Amino acid sequence: MGVITILKTIYPTFESAINNISDGDTIMVGGFGLCGIPENLIKALSESSVKNLTVISNNCGVDDWGLGLLLRNKQIKKMIASYVGENKEFERQLLQGDLEVEIIPQGTLAERIRAGGAGIPAFYTPAGVGTQIAEGKETRVFAGKTYLLEEALVADVSLIRAVKGDTLGNLIYNKTARNFNPLMAAAGKTTIAEVEALVEVGHLHPESIHTPSIYVSGLIRGTQDKRVEKLTIAKGGSS
Repeated sequence: MGVITILKTIYPTFESAINNISDGDTIMVGGFGLCGIPENLIKALSESSVKNLTVISNNCGVDDWGLGLLLRNKQIKKMIASYVGENKEFERQLLQGDLEVEIIPQGTLAERIRAGGAGIPAFYTPAGVGTQIAEGKETRVFAGKTYLLEEALVADVSLIRAVKGDTLGNLIYNKTARNFNPLMAAAGKTTIAEVEALVEVGHLHPESIHTPSIYVSGLIRGTQDKRVEKLTIAKGGSS
């Protein structure tokens, strides 16, 4: 019996790639600040009429780029993140009650997403015990230490970015872009990958693949601006 090869959808435009996102959906968006974000997919979503989104991401970008574009358009109803960041519009909408926000310790956020992708409904963690994060949550003592029960997170659609992808949907991330992207790729019911290079099957070494094709629904090639959230230049030292 021969090997069955199932090629994934290659979207011709960013507008077509986000066409399956509807009002009220929960979406995960990979990246950390402006590092490793699917910036062209986010931009296309900001130019659509989709609204009332629940967005799960590390933070909400900056005022004029990344998820900040959706925030500026008031397309986000609820933000689930680990960091408020330096987005002034995020702060303004939070303080005025225009935006629901759930702040989660970063390790817990990552693990809740990982659990969602692995099919684990919930897990116990010591992070947040004795703080506001623990309010209303089940606790249990293991070996004399108290833990919180945290539920897994999944998304209707995950938007992620990879440095390379093949037409089967296998993905490779570059350096620190290997942050939330691989976790979210597994936790989305539908996962759309924006890749810098799209290659044919067989061009990626199997041992280099970070996300197997089974998690990916479709791909699109996108040139990246790779903006920097806060530019820091090292001071010259004496030689």
